[in-house]
Amino acid sequence: MTARDILQNWYQGRTLVWGHRGAKAYAPMNTLPAFKLALEQGAHGIELDVHRSQDGYPVILHDFTVDGTSNGHGRITDMTLAEIKALDAGSYFGEAYKGVQIPTLDEVFELVGQQMVVNVEIKSDSAETDGVEQVVADCIQRHGMQNHVIVSSFNPLTLQRFRQIMPQIPLGYLHQTGYEPDGFDTSAAIQREDCEAWHPNQSMVDQAYMQHAQSLDRPVNVWTVNDPQRAKELRDLGVNALISDYPDVILKAIAE
Repeated sequence: MTARDILQNWYQGRTLVWGHRGAKAYAPMNTLPAFKLALEQGAHGIELDVHRSQDGYPVILHDFTVDGTSNGHGRITDMTLAEIKALDAGSYFGEAYKGVQIPTLDEVFELVGQQMVVNVEIKSDSAETDGVEQVVADCIQRHGMQNHVIVSSFNPLTLQRFRQIMPQIPLGYLHQTGYEPDGFDTSAAIQREDCEAWHPNQSMVDQAYMQHAQSLDRPVNVWTVNDPQRAKELRDLGVNALISDYPDVILKAIAE
């Protein structure tokens, strides 16, 4: 099955809803409780962020440091899995989540199995690689998730490297007005037109954007859509997936 075939099997004329870092409005982001809740709310998929730990595990965290959502300090790529697992990544959100850990991508795949689409955003702020692309690819292969994942990144060099490793996996080109990776040249890297799907910030999407995407047969998966009225507008424009902190709210809105 080609990357394009995989996407077509997902959409089937529907607008999908994916939980942004899980159902992050209701549980600590990028944790198993947030992903489980998104599944329970009926989301078609989840979006998450992956780094490579110092000892080679795919670990789920949005920021490049653990400081913002745990009781630890430091860059996650400089930490071993054991050090990461020792952190409390739930208490910042509420006492009910005390002791919740930063998960691995393996744990997420084990939790949701093949029940959901998983948008794996690979985090990279460098022109060089620490091997995160291979670690993610190995995990996808290990769990037989090839037909249930899309890999996205703001770093086109990361996408280019992943394409070389797993060409059958669809790629999502993450972009936002005015944002470019800092400090290194990406001009020779993979371009938006080379990716099977586009992942713009929702503020960028209007009729002209959708007409251009559709003329090139590129599905559009947008982030972050939390307003029900905006969700309906995007649905009517033909957006393929809405990534939201509130999967339950957006599911209800687009069903109306």
